Amino acid sequence: MGNPIKILYLEDDNAQALQMKQVLDESGYEYAHCETGTEFLARLEKSEFDLLILDWEVPDKAGIEVLEHLRSFMNWKGPVLFVTNRDAETDIVSALEKGADDYMIKPYRRYELEARLNALIRRSGLGDEQKEFTVGPYTVSLSHREILHNDKAVNLTTKEYELGVLLLRNVGRLFSRKYLLKNIWGIESDISTRTVDAHVSSLRRKLNLRAISGYQVKTVYQHGYRLEKLIDTEAVA
Repeated sequence: MGNPIKILYLEDDNAQALQMKQVLDESGYEYAHCETGTEFLARLEKSEFDLLILDWEVPDKAGIEVLEHLRSFMNWKGPVLFVTNRDAETDIVSALEKGADDYMIKPYRRYELEARLNALIRRSGLGDEQKEFTVGPYTVSLSHREILHNDKAVNLTTKEYELGVLLLRNVGRLFSRKYLLKNIWGIESDISTRTVDAHVSSLRRKLNLRAISGYQVKTVYQHGYRLEKLIDTEAVA
């Protein structure tokens, strides 16, 4: 994998922090721990981390407030995993809608935690040796977590970026809304899919995924979405 993945963990319970440290150490991650939201945000401003793990109920700033600050003010685009006692569906949905990539309820199971971390790393491209790939007029920079159209970086949200990477890596493959909800948002329940439709629409507009670019996002009625290459259409510079 090259350099180890660096993880910053927000947790005010020292016993649980030590338990998490043992798991992450044995899995080969670099690890740092903060007990308060204020300390966590300050640490993140000073040092580089690849992935964040948040507890919800911590002193001074709830984990959900930290998440909102990360996504709205710091524009932090890396993966975020919630590990918390809060198990209400409304809390889970709220965290995912506000930018969490996955959500686990304590007490967590070690091997499930490791599997979820691996999935987040894989989805975000952190573990990829290939740091860049090109599809027609689009270049995906995994190291910078950005997509360029005709060599110009496009301003995307975290979920738009992850959705774009998935589609560009799988030209011609049909993805159901259920698959996208599970693999991009970490949602497995049958809740409204409007969030998928809204993100696809926004990504289509921002990346100009229409015939003029040689690639278009096709809506397959009652099935989902597929990125198609238009064989008889040349991409424009």
